[in-house]
Amino acid sequence: MRKIKNRFKLVNRIFLFPLLLIFSCTSTPDNSGKPSWVDNVNSVYNHSQYVAAVGHSADRETAEKNALTNLAAFFGQSIQADQTIINTYYEAVRNGATEGWIDNIAMRNAVTISVSMDTLIGAEVREVWHDTKKNIYYAAAVMERAKTIQLYTEMISANLQMINNLTSMNQTEKNTLEGVSRFQFAAAVADINISYANLLRLLNASIPSGVKRGDEYRLEAQNIIRAIPVGIAVTGDREGRLQSAFTKVLTELRFRISRNNSRYMLRVNVKLSSIDYPNSTEKYALMELNANLSDSVSGEVLLPYNFPISEGHTNTAVAENRVFISAQSRIEEEFGDVLRSYLSQLVR
Repeated sequence: MRKIKNRFKLVNRIFLFPLLLIFSCTSTPDNSGKPSWVDNVNSVYNHSQYVAAVGHSADRETAEKNALTNLAAFFGQSIQADQTIINTYYEAVRNGATEGWIDNIAMRNAVTISVSMDTLIGAEVREVWHDTKKNIYYAAAVMERAKTIQLYTEMISANLQMINNLTSMNQTEKNTLEGVSRFQFAAAVADINISYANLLRLLNASIPSGVKRGDEYRLEAQNIIRAIPVGIAVTGDREGRLQSAFTKVLTELRFRISRNNSRYMLRVNVKLSSIDYPNSTEKYALMELNANLSDSVSGEVLLPYNFPISEGHTNTAVAENRVFISAQSRIEEEFGDVLRSYLSQLVR
């Protein structure tokens, strides 16, 4: 099982188009000294060879940022993926988790290049001109079509190989929590490929065969979940409140609940005690809940889930009842997210 220990810091919104550095181009100024690309960027950067855009502002830095933004606008929304998917993919690549799923070194390098920067990846502001009379800066941002097509084709091929390795399992391996995680990550990689393929289409390039939408892999992940029985054993419960809470969460996630011993067992232990505060008429009940999701095959605790919670009342029995109700609500509100987060981290 491939795991990455360190968590990835969320990055700002990233457009998914690594751009390549190009050779320098020259432009002819008009009588005022203004380069021709300021008014017509294609007069210098021929549209058949380049995609280019101009930005302007009263300061140079903003002019360059505007040029890059305008270059991004050429591709529009079709090459953007959901930010959560971007973060999942970028985290795995940056942490090296994807290397084990790609056999070819050149393909690994292509994927690594694709996330090597936090901004418009590899984009180059090729020229800047300052109109001193109006005190306005103009900047030209450029990409070279042929090299970009080559890079994106390589990245799609690398991702397709990664998806194939992620999803190649026998039935025993597949019907596990790791199997769920592998298909979920394959879905994220597939969605990134859709973004890359959309960019290639805008450049009138051919798309490598085998590109699929991530939903196909998410559907299979859900099918795997339905095939995985999870047992729940709660010690110290009252009126089955906590058993009911955990059952509700796992059922909503589509897991099958088993009454018998299963490979995956959620064992919950509840310790209840009283707290008395001096000069207070309130009686407080303290619950310490310790839950462990374990794999009986490996003997490993996969996911610990623990919390203390307390409630007060003038009547001890009412305070204890309240603490069970509060614990039930907390489990229903947060345990699903805790388990989803765990599954998303298995491959990464």
